[in-house]
Amino acid sequence: MAETFLYLTLGTNDLIRAARFYDAVLAPLGLVRRATEDTELGYGLPDDRRIRLWITLPFDGNPATTGNGTMPALVAPDQAAVRAFHAAALAHGGSDEGAPGLRPYGPGFFAAYVRDPDGNKLSAVHEGG
Repeated sequence: MAETFLYLTLGTNDLIRAARFYDAVLAPLGLVRRATEDTELGYGLPDDRRIRLWITLPFDGNPATTGNGTMPALVAPDQAAVRAFHAAALAHGGSDEGAPGLRPYGPGFFAAYVRDPDGNKLSAVHEGG
C-alpha cells in the first residue's frame, strides 16, 4: 500500500520545552527523536529511514499558532501505550482534551487526546482489542 503522508510538522515557540514534552509523550508509541537541529526536532520509528513528525520553530520567524480542527492521530501499539501517552503529556506540560477510553469511531477504537504546551492537539489511538 502506498504511503499517504511523507511527514507532518507542528509549530513550537520553545524548542527546548517541546523536546522535553515530545521525547516523553512519543516514547510509549515507539517513536524516538532522530534529529535535533537549531530550529527543529524530528521523530520517527527507530527502523524507518524517514522522519515522520517534525516539531519546528516557524520558518517565517513569526510565532507558532495552532490550527483549529487540526490534530495528528498517532498509532499506539496497545491500550497501555495510549494511557502512557496521555499520562506523559500531562506530566510534561500538556493538557487533557479527552482521557483514554473507547470512542464511537469504530470497534475497539481506544484513544486519548491532549494538547502540547504550545496548544497543538494530538491523539494516540489503538484500534483493536
